[in-house]
Amino acid sequence: MALLKPPLLVADIGATNARFGLIAPDGSWRTRIAPCADHVGPAAAAAAFLDWAAPPVPPRQGVWAVAAAVTGDTIAMINHPWGFSVRQTRQTLALERLHVVNDFVALAVALPALPAADRRQIGHGAAAERAPLGVLGPGSGLGMAGLLPNGGDWLPLAGEGGHATLAAADPREAAVIEYWRQRLGHVSAESLLSGPGLVRLVEALAVLEDGAPATGDASAITAAAVTAAALDGSSALCRDAVLMFCALLGSVAGNLALTLGARGGIYLGGGILPRFGPLFDHSGFRERFEAKGRLASFMAAIPTWLITHPLPAFLGLQALDRRPVPGLGEIAEA
Repeated sequence: MALLKPPLLVADIGATNARFGLIAPDGSWRTRIAPCADHVGPAAAAAAFLDWAAPPVPPRQGVWAVAAAVTGDTIAMINHPWGFSVRQTRQTLALERLHVVNDFVALAVALPALPAADRRQIGHGAAAERAPLGVLGPGSGLGMAGLLPNGGDWLPLAGEGGHATLAAADPREAAVIEYWRQRLGHVSAESLLSGPGLVRLVEALAVLEDGAPATGDASAITAAAVTAAALDGSSALCRDAVLMFCALLGSVAGNLALTLGARGGIYLGGGILPRFGPLFDHSGFRERFEAKGRLASFMAAIPTWLITHPLPAFLGLQALDRRPVPGLGEIAEA
């Protein structure tokens, strides 16, 4: 009787949810979402997942993506209190190897293998072959990464571009950014282009245009509630906030495309944009993406896609397990 081969333990750990999966040797997946608030750390969340999945053979190898800058053994998440040692986590889970990368590095690595059915083009443009790719996406924060052609292969480029300073394109945006600069000191792209950022947009617009917070308790507003009110037409303020969100994101995505020379295209991930539905497609995102002055025609040729695959980071993690990227500093392995 042939011995069963162990599955690969993958994880995509964000500030709100940790998504775990077991990828069997035949390529089949078994996945589950674990709210981060339900566990003291990623090792405990992974152990609970393995108890639930009860694989006939325990995994020996793990490849994880985490919403943090990964520069060594100690991982400290920015938008969640979790912190952990890669080495200690590997030992706790009895793994022979644990490979950890930034979550948007995993997403970037997934891009060449992403099926056409799992992406939706926003606007026009056509990808140049073997040209750099970029990916960004708002969720609890704002992640970014690039993918560069490297001979016959690809090299992921990690970064923390979500924390770059956010710029305004008109006086209204400038007033919103100034409102939050007075309260936060530094207004990064992530400050307004994230779940918490969408709520901040509502607050700023309410104060600047109506002179009062959107509700008696602004802290009770959620990004999901803002999105719902924008889509069902019950709040013009929420709709304005969502549209400003999309326009600002277009500017930031265009900056990423220019920085990388991403003529292969810019991909949009994260958990927020798919919830906007057709409103995003018809927003000012694409117009602002292209609005780069003398390089407007250059930008018009670059395609932008919204990723619709439910677990795109897992595709990248699977690829990284097959072919670890040598010399990539943003990898911790134990």
